[in-house]
Amino acid sequence: MTLPVGTVEHRTAGASRPAAHVAVVVVSDKRTLATDESGPLAKSLLSDAGHIVTFFALVPNDEVQTRALVSDLIARADVDAVVLCGGTGLGAKDRTVEAVRPLLEKELPGFGELFRFISYQEQIGTAAILTRALAGSVNGKLIVSLPGSKAAVELALTKVLLPELQHLLHELRR
Repeated sequence: MTLPVGTVEHRTAGASRPAAHVAVVVVSDKRTLATDESGPLAKSLLSDAGHIVTFFALVPNDEVQTRALVSDLIARADVDAVVLCGGTGLGAKDRTVEAVRPLLEKELPGFGELFRFISYQEQIGTAAILTRALAGSVNGKLIVSLPGSKAAVELALTKVLLPELQHLLHELRR
């Protein structure tokens, strides 16, 4: 696939940015720091791609607490992006999307659409409709909300977010 000249120029400009500073937050009532695999995987994939994980936490599936933490994180100078893992399903306690969406100035519907499409093709078939993966921006920061499974985190980061992270941050700072 040949990319349009503007996309190539923006990606090139984004690639010249310093490493992104990313906060990783696992949202779960079932996992602990000892049993969670998604958070460490997200940290590893981000670090392996040359980015810096400046914050990590595991918090309960609580809308108010999650929104407060994300609000604090996007106010920090050492955070360019917040990646949340968990709480995007249809269960009664899955409230990450409700916690994050009111904070967003701009939503990136293509993120969730592309993630679900690739999930459908490569991993879980029609069960992809069960995720409410979400991304958007606020105050020049990127917020990404992913499902909590290890497979979903790996797919979302390697196939969707990491290839565009520097480009996204470049666009947010223009």
